[in-house]
Amino acid sequence: KCLVALSFLERHCFLCVSLNSTYFMACARAAIAARVADAGPSGPGARRASTRLCAVHVSAGTGAASRTFVPKRFGAKRAHHSRGHPALAQAVAVNKATRSIDEMDMDPEHVTFASMDELDASASMDCAGGVCTIAIEDITSPVMEDMEQMRMNLRDIIGRKNPLLLAAADQIFGAGGKRLRPVLVFLVARATAQLMGLDDITDRQRRLAEITEMIHTASLVHDDVLDDCDTRRGEATIHTLYGTRVAILAGDFLFAQSSWYLANLDNLEVIKLISQVIADFADGEISQAGSLYNVDVTLEEYLEKSHNKTASLIAASCKSAAVFSGVSDDIKVDMYEYGKHLGLAFQVVDDILDFTQTEAQLGKPQGQDLATGNLTAPILFALRRNENGTGEELRGLIKGRFENAPGDLARSIEIVNAFGIEDARRLAREEADMALSSLKGLPEGEAKTSLVGMVEYVLERIY
Repeated sequence: KCLVALSFLERHCFLCVSLNSTYFMACARAAIAARVADAGPSGPGARRASTRLCAVHVSAGTGAASRTFVPKRFGAKRAHHSRGHPALAQAVAVNKATRSIDEMDMDPEHVTFASMDELDASASMDCAGGVCTIAIEDITSPVMEDMEQMRMNLRDIIGRKNPLLLAAADQIFGAGGKRLRPVLVFLVARATAQLMGLDDITDRQRRLAEITEMIHTASLVHDDVLDDCDTRRGEATIHTLYGTRVAILAGDFLFAQSSWYLANLDNLEVIKLISQVIADFADGEISQAGSLYNVDVTLEEYLEKSHNKTASLIAASCKSAAVFSGVSDDIKVDMYEYGKHLGLAFQVVDDILDFTQTEAQLGKPQGQDLATGNLTAPILFALRRNENGTGEELRGLIKGRFENAPGDLARSIEIVNAFGIEDARRLAREEADMALSSLKGLPEGEAKTSLVGMVEYVLERIY
């Protein structure tokens, strides 16, 4: 988790030292971004030939460095294994006993520097303007078959007995959408099954993934009705296409069906976990509705609301997947903590994007949370900063509900972008780090790699 700049043979070099592939990717992106920023007046890429990225993955073994290679695409076929530890993105391997940068073996026989041209040509990163993308397809690849089976089951469930809802089923569970929550269920199920030496995941874990997606989708369908949203992620919402009656019925049916399936899992621990999620949804909505335009909302209250609305379902479903693998209580707790902190990071990132992305990217007007009085992390941080009186100014604008002058909302968004975004980014990173630390008890493998990659995928949207 270390990023160091050093001079090597009079060439600018970033040295990425990490035991974790995700931290390597973050470091690599920083180095590439620095290369772009460092291009100077001579134009983009002017210093390409003199810039190097040195990617160092520390081996767990005690022997000398073995070999180097150009990184493979994240999630692709595993490259070199050093003493049984996969190195997803490794250009240089060094001895774990190395205690400082100065002690590293820099013998040219063992060290190879990949040029930026080589890195750009590599399939490991898809970079545009110095920002590299971790493809969601690579993260979900270990569970793609599981996900397709689940999607077909869900579409059949809602449409088979209810012709009225068949068209809505096509819209809700048709092709498309990332469906991150069931992906996480399957990944945790496979990682914990590997931990316990099981040949495959269980039918109850597959049903759990369906339950998780039904609960999440039901909450979205109802939210869209409450908020009178015409579109979601650029697509028309159910109540816009088929009317409020069909939307309410579809959401109610999904909640009812998920409850029935949950009861039939015949596991009291899981039933309690998932039932609490539905209660948390209601608490979160009530809390949000009762605190609109309230400039005295604390960060702790915001995080509690975000937990109830977003993180609770992810945390409970991750822990429930672990329960069905028969793991120890410590691993169950770790999986809950992973889901909770990933969910909080996800929510903070969404709240940041509400200010930093364009209306075309968001599929809705920029600053919509602020305009409706929903005070999110970036807004709360901007209120705290109060540099040159901006915090007090923002406080007054929010209290006036942006109705005192035509430019009130635009000015408020400007203040939040200037004084709230960076602190919110740090909060998202802190939550992401706690999620990553919760994976310590899982064995190395494709499922764990994807769980790690999911954290970085969530974060990369804000950089």
